[in-house]
Amino acid sequence: MNEPRHITLARHAILLVFVAIALWPVLDVVSISLRPGDQLRTSKWQLVPDDWTLDSYVQLFTRESPDDALPAFVRWLLNSLLVSTAVTLTGVALAAIGGYAFSRFRFVGRGAMMTSILVTQMFPATMLLLPLYLMIARLGLIDTYAGLCVFYASTALPFCVWQMKGFYDTIPASLEEAARIDGCSRWQAFTKVILPLAVPGLVITALFSFMSAWSEYLVAAQILQDKDMFTLPLGLKSFQASMSTQWGLYAAASLLVSVPVVVVFVLLSKYLVSGLTLGSVKE
Repeated sequence: MNEPRHITLARHAILLVFVAIALWPVLDVVSISLRPGDQLRTSKWQLVPDDWTLDSYVQLFTRESPDDALPAFVRWLLNSLLVSTAVTLTGVALAAIGGYAFSRFRFVGRGAMMTSILVTQMFPATMLLLPLYLMIARLGLIDTYAGLCVFYASTALPFCVWQMKGFYDTIPASLEEAARIDGCSRWQAFTKVILPLAVPGLVITALFSFMSAWSEYLVAAQILQDKDMFTLPLGLKSFQASMSTQWGLYAAASLLVSVPVVVVFVLLSKYLVSGLTLGSVKE
């Protein structure tokens, strides 16, 4: 039965309102980044001001850090890429193996461990900040990327392990049995048969691990003290002073920070739907 036209129009109108609400902050940031000086507000709002300029974007890539030959923004970008890549690789590797163990093996304490992992998801990461900080301090990893990666990986792993465990549950164990009969070891069956089938789940794990490290500020502010080691969130905060804020640089950098995330989403979009849906179904 066809839906009445007025109901369809009303539904589309409501959706357009929500789209406008979602796009307005982004468009406002774009407008601020194009304004000369550090103008946060103007008498009339224009997406592209009459006296628009790209000076803010140029300054990000030309203004050198006092202690570094590279522009400060480029240094922050490289630092964030390093940390996010390390966390992503660590998260994918550990979640792929841990999820497989929970899915295929039955061992003493399995149920308790799975419940414990799930319980950790009930608490916000900020509640874990103090105990994890004390652990990292005792290991001598304060003001190091290793300490930051340990913190990010430990908070992202519970979701990633559960995601991969659910995805492995959808892959028939008979495929591994057939590979074992053909002469493969368990490790070979895992790497050559199971992992290629689990690519959508691995993509979701990689994306979640990357996002947990790319835009995080609070933990990085506690772990990193050396300005040369700042990641992008910490670097952007430095544009804000007690008496003034460099709104043009702040807005331009905020837009550029979102570009890698958008690119990753576009490149991995074909895996997202299957990874999220299959991982939630248990055989």
